[in-house]
Amino acid sequence: MEVVYIAGGCLWGVQAFVKTLPGVTRTEAGRANGSSHTLEGDYDGYAECVKTEFDPTVVTITELMEYVFEIIDPYSMNKQGADVGEKYRTGIYSENPEHLIEAQAFIRKRSDADRIVVEVLPLTNYVKSADEHQDRLATYPTDYCHIPNRLLNKYTNERS
Repeated sequence: MEVVYIAGGCLWGVQAFVKTLPGVTRTEAGRANGSSHTLEGDYDGYAECVKTEFDPTVVTITELMEYVFEIIDPYSMNKQGADVGEKYRTGIYSENPEHLIEAQAFIRKRSDADRIVVEVLPLTNYVKSADEHQDRLATYPTDYCHIPNRLLNKYTNERS
């Protein structure tokens, strides 16, 4: 298994979506690439993200990027849906340089590459979110989410 960290706005919806994707074996809501190594109520510089464990024989980074681009506005800086602020930026973070090379190639090949503001960066730090943020939409399905339900459940329905 391999791990990549996916930021796509509010982590609740991203986790709900990503956990349904083919090849994804485990997810965890968290925050990445902040300016400190502990949150302690301070989210300065952190991007809300989903730690995503996946089987690379089933799904590639390119395929994960294609899925993520279904649920984000890749041209929007620090904003997804009604959520605004640096913590809602979009990005792909990894400790594996090959993941970053593949993600950058995915963006470069797109005809709109010059407009895309999705970060592709090495993971510098990560903090797991509190338990109340783990699988939040499964527990509270009416909480706000910038991802439409038809997309949140798209791959769950395809697996059924």
